[in-house]
Amino acid sequence: MSFRTPGLGDQTYLFTHEGKGVLVDPQRDIGRFLDAAAERDVDLRFVLETHLHNDYVSGGEQAALRTGAELVLPAAAAPAYKHTPAFHLEDIDGGAGLALRPIHTPGHTPEHTSYLVLIDGEPVALFSGGSLLVASAGRPDLLGPERARSLARLQHLSLRRLAGLPPGISLYPTHGEGSFCTATGAGRLTSTIGTERADNPLLAVDDAEKFADALLAAPMPIPAFYRYMGPANTLGVPPMPPVRVPELDRPTGHVVDIRPRHVQARGMLPGSYGIEMGDDFGSWAGWLLPHAEPITLVAEPGQDVGEAVTQLARIGIDTVRGVVRDLGETATQTYELLEPAAFVKRLAQRPGAQLLDVRMPSEREQIRLAGAVERFLPDLFTQGIPEELDPEPPLLVVCASGRRSAIAAGLLAREGYRPIVLTGAGATELATALREHAAA
Repeated sequence: MSFRTPGLGDQTYLFTHEGKGVLVDPQRDIGRFLDAAAERDVDLRFVLETHLHNDYVSGGEQAALRTGAELVLPAAAAPAYKHTPAFHLEDIDGGAGLALRPIHTPGHTPEHTSYLVLIDGEPVALFSGGSLLVASAGRPDLLGPERARSLARLQHLSLRRLAGLPPGISLYPTHGEGSFCTATGAGRLTSTIGTERADNPLLAVDDAEKFADALLAAPMPIPAFYRYMGPANTLGVPPMPPVRVPELDRPTGHVVDIRPRHVQARGMLPGSYGIEMGDDFGSWAGWLLPHAEPITLVAEPGQDVGEAVTQLARIGIDTVRGVVRDLGETATQTYELLEPAAFVKRLAQRPGAQLLDVRMPSEREQIRLAGAVERFLPDLFTQGIPEELDPEPPLLVVCASGRRSAIAAGLLAREGYRPIVLTGAGATELATALREHAAA
């Protein structure tokens, strides 16, 4: 069975055979995996890690300690805690006909290892981590541009190594749709070796240099918190913190407002980060806030903050001090939300109206908005607001859905701008509406 974590674009797997379990690439909140194993009366025999992850802190060590399972990591990873090193093609016996065959597949990371599961000597499943993905491959540039081309060449060899396995073997990658660890857009979550041979465009590139060119031509941005994940996974990750946090009368540290955007727009605490609760809350908070500094959440009365604490803990942020639910008269920072029709009217009827596009570069290449000032959302926080934007007149802000625009609005408002966010739609719908308006 698989456990999807949509906000990170990752999957954890629990493979079972005759009551024995193999847990693959578990995230830190291991309770959901161990509960599933217990419900099925599964004895966890192995916990596998395919690599030292860049996008989350691992729950592998803690899962092994909790259950007595054998923790297996790539031999070249050499983490600072007890484990069984997995050497290339040296089978690991699990008893009852179950065996694991490590396959060294460097490229996403140097130590990356995939695991072929054999039942009674026959290969049945491949856990490919960040190597061969569905219609894609793990990106090779997360350890820095200096090593990216070397790792890309290694990824070329690794994909071909895996593609040479029998076609009927089921393929279970860790990274998938929505993950910043994929080199190109991944599609389905699972596949087979035969399907990837036929359909994966990267397997059609025979030359290693051309393959590297394809992987490195237009890399996606790297979330800021990624730099902390590998070191944490090397040294060891403590157990999950409590997800229940104290109720506070006043905030301390960085203030993160998780209320719905229509509530935020009516009034936020000045200087706070507005990141409404959603599947990718933790990723945006980890990307935009200083890492692991104290945080206070702002939530609606009755709003569950446990998921927010969990998402932050998955990326190693254990510094939530509490939650404030009543801002009183201090909620003075505001912005405006407009649905598509009203947004188009405001933009079209005011010559020279300011428009800010906060999508990532690859999105803008697909659809560009004429006259828009372009700055990817995280760059607003690190590079500042573009100089050509005037704080006096209203500033219309657009992304793909309104989520990132609303996050940007909090920053813009605290810097003295008057942001107006397109909500309920994005750049695609806006471009169509503007064309229709111009033709009317």
